[in-house]
Amino acid sequence: MKYLLMIYAADQTWAEADEATREQAYAAHEAFGRMLAERGAMIGGEELAPAASATTVRATPGGFVLTDGPYAETAEQLGGYYLVEAAGLDEALDYAKALPAHIVEVRPIAG
Repeated sequence: MKYLLMIYAADQTWAEADEATREQAYAAHEAFGRMLAERGAMIGGEELAPAASATTVRATPGGFVLTDGPYAETAEQLGGYYLVEAAGLDEALDYAKALPAHIVEVRPIAG
């Protein structure tokens, strides 16, 4: 079964991180990706640009409304994701716990 592991963080925290902190985070994600690949669980994953670069499209009865920024203003924004293959929710949660991130939402792919 496929699961999406969505990583949430405050954009400001990353923007204020020094080079050593960034390098450490990238190395941790590379190791996580290798672990998934070795287990045959890695389907894909990407880091997203900061939430401020988002454009939200809303369908209304009068047409479409475009808004600069993310759908919801929250302290933490979606910053990246991994799409994984797992035997079930427990395995997907184990992958989420192994992620070098503080907030990870795990959601099954429908279908």
